[in-house]
Amino acid sequence: MRIGLLTDGGYPYATGESRLWCDRLVRGLAQHEFDVYALSRSAQQEDHGWIQLPPQVQRVRTAPLWAPEDDGHTYGRRERRRFVCHFKELASAVCAEGDGQGESFADALYGLAELARERGGLYAALRSELAVRVLESACRAPGARRTVHAATVPDYLAFADELERALRPLSLDWYADDCLGAVDLCHAASGGSAALPGLLAKRFFGVPLLVTEYGVQLRAHYLAASDGELTAPVRALLAAFQGRLAAEVYRQASVITPGNTHARRWQEKCGADRAKLRTVYPGMEVERFAAVGESVGAGDGGGDPHTLAWVGRIEPAKDLIALLHAFAEVRKEEPQARLRLFGAPVQGPEAVTYLAHCKALAAQVFPDEAADAHAVGDNPVSFEEIGGPDALELADAYASGAVVVLSSVVEGFPISLVEAMFCGRATVSTDVGAVVEVIGGTGLVVPPRNPRALAGACLALLRDPQRRERLGAAARARALELFTIEQNLTAFRGIYLELISHSPVQREAVNADGEPLPFARPAEAYAPCHWTGGGTASGGRLPRWAEGPRFVGTLATAKEVRA
Repeated sequence: MRIGLLTDGGYPYATGESRLWCDRLVRGLAQHEFDVYALSRSAQQEDHGWIQLPPQVQRVRTAPLWAPEDDGHTYGRRERRRFVCHFKELASAVCAEGDGQGESFADALYGLAELARERGGLYAALRSELAVRVLESACRAPGARRTVHAATVPDYLAFADELERALRPLSLDWYADDCLGAVDLCHAASGGSAALPGLLAKRFFGVPLLVTEYGVQLRAHYLAASDGELTAPVRALLAAFQGRLAAEVYRQASVITPGNTHARRWQEKCGADRAKLRTVYPGMEVERFAAVGESVGAGDGGGDPHTLAWVGRIEPAKDLIALLHAFAEVRKEEPQARLRLFGAPVQGPEAVTYLAHCKALAAQVFPDEAADAHAVGDNPVSFEEIGGPDALELADAYASGAVVVLSSVVEGFPISLVEAMFCGRATVSTDVGAVVEVIGGTGLVVPPRNPRALAGACLALLRDPQRRERLGAAARARALELFTIEQNLTAFRGIYLELISHSPVQREAVNADGEPLPFARPAEAYAPCHWTGGGTASGGRLPRWAEGPRFVGTLATAKEVRA
């Protein structure tokens, strides 16, 4: 079958959050054809280019969301009246309090999409004075959210700019019979703007939509909007828009695959139907950690018994300050203890400042110590980079310590924790995000922002090597069962077959000479009834092996490249 893979700021670009799992998905399901429809987030991302694409990627179309894209289209009087009608309905749904505006929001969204498809792009209309007046009227209308009543003209302009970028997929030329109309299934790699082309493909052509979220787009928006760059009214308007969009995406999706129960809870709060949800954990590469994990299982390679290791991105959300204070308590009880902090090269002024603050605190709390008067002093805390020419490999970083620590105050799916589990390491983690779901009883979990509890758990494992070994072995077994690429591919293979059985392929598969291609489609595509038993929101049920675990986790000038 042909899959339309929809991405936002990721695959096929060499940078971005979704590039790795999308690449593994495409390569692992080589029996299917993939058309990639990608939105880019920055000029730097486009400058870095694409990763090497496998032959099953038949087409790639891209469009930027980061730069102004005026397609030159302007509306006449009739089109302006039509635009005002739909935009007024959308603005009212965004500004209104309560959850009863979903139908109005959807009607307005599809009305704007149909206008853009018939008469050209929405760029000029969404940035026009007319749009600003409509926003002002909606913000001051009775029943509007209290926060947006205080909005001023600069707020309307800022929100109009953000809204135009978010709705830019409506103006793309992807909605034709030979584009998204030719695919059998749309698979959105995230919610938000990435899923908009999938919504329109379902609206215009009846193509089923699958939405995968390893990090919930709405949650990411809330976290990003709290940086203080936008005023309170603009943040409230953006949050309301993203919430309405998320609800519509979940309503139209045939199946939704959260990456963990933490993401699943967010989706349910945003209106996702539980019957549509299938937890599918991210598939992670095992081979690079196999040597370390197997050496632990053979009774060798347990790491320095006095060393704690931390691996991750150095940023405030990781709360290394609390970890340093906890290590101070550990040193009082275990003077030989060491803490090794492994991080990727820091990027951005905030990360640089935070790293400098952490190093200053470490130097203050742990002055260089020497064994005697003739030895050179050494600090028990070290900051080391991963990925440099002389730096340790990632697996060696995990292997350097007897216990791996995660001290975050904000976390989605804890990738570093799973990597430590692949290495057979006992772990101490804070109870945030999907940590408890991932650990599942194979490590110690403490409350966040509690250095004393963190220190106590670290001491408990440092003093008990047999317990460390038992927990490390159990953690590795759990990771190999749940978090491998194989289980991820198996789950999506089953979901693809389920969805195609509900929406049989109508087009005929042909070879390069235009002749019919036998056995090009799975048998489920031609089944006169559902091939699975039971019941789901779409009428069928996945087999148990495909469900995944259920735990308590440019526009009109868009570029086209044919592989």
